[in-house]
Amino acid sequence: MAGHSKWANIQHRKGRQDALRSKLFSKLSKEITVAAKMGDPDPDKNPRLRMAIKEGKSQSLPKDVIDRAIKKSQVGEGDDYEEIRYEGYGPNGVAVIVEAMTDNRNRTASTVRSTFTKNGGNLGETGSVGFMFDRKGQVTYPADIGDADTVMMAAIEAGAEDVESTDDGHVIICADTDLNEVSTALEAELGETTSTKLIWQPNIATEMDLEGMQKLMKLVDALEDDDDIQRVTTNFEASDEVMSQL
Repeated sequence: MAGHSKWANIQHRKGRQDALRSKLFSKLSKEITVAAKMGDPDPDKNPRLRMAIKEGKSQSLPKDVIDRAIKKSQVGEGDDYEEIRYEGYGPNGVAVIVEAMTDNRNRTASTVRSTFTKNGGNLGETGSVGFMFDRKGQVTYPADIGDADTVMMAAIEAGAEDVESTDDGHVIICADTDLNEVSTALEAELGETTSTKLIWQPNIATEMDLEGMQKLMKLVDALEDDDDIQRVTTNFEASDEVMSQL
């Protein structure tokens, strides 16, 4: 969906602003620590850690910060974090999935519920909007890695399901359980990826007007401002005209 891709680009640019960089780095570091704690501290033996490090590097997370995050996992830090997924509805009935990593379930649940309520949304039960999304693996490459046909052939050989090539780059989608295998095969053929991660891909879209998008942006910004929240995904779709006005 074009609208969803544009929203991702907006969030990506926002994440690079100095005011948000520290918060972003903190969340990336937390993911690395938890991934290392749950598995092996060697990324070659721990696919989740490998993906977390890859995502950190794609956001310019310094190597020394990555190293410290891994070391934390080996000295007993980060072992009390719990992964929780919240689901709900935002303005205009748009579906929202919130992924959190917290050491206090009650605090996070209260904050998420309050944030939805204050921004025109409603927090639902687990599964209330999950059926509108598919869990997928996503691998991205810059546009200059090759033309669309080259990337498409490499993706097919690697076992991917879909490829979207634009002037901004190449986005390759695969089954969530195949992400490590597909990304490894792609790197052997095309070189290092820009990003390798699991995503929630909408299978049902909710059309948004300008007013709805403005409200949705406030909700997502408020959720992402919470240190416990790792990722926020929505199923909005908006016209080019609406997106240009944002």
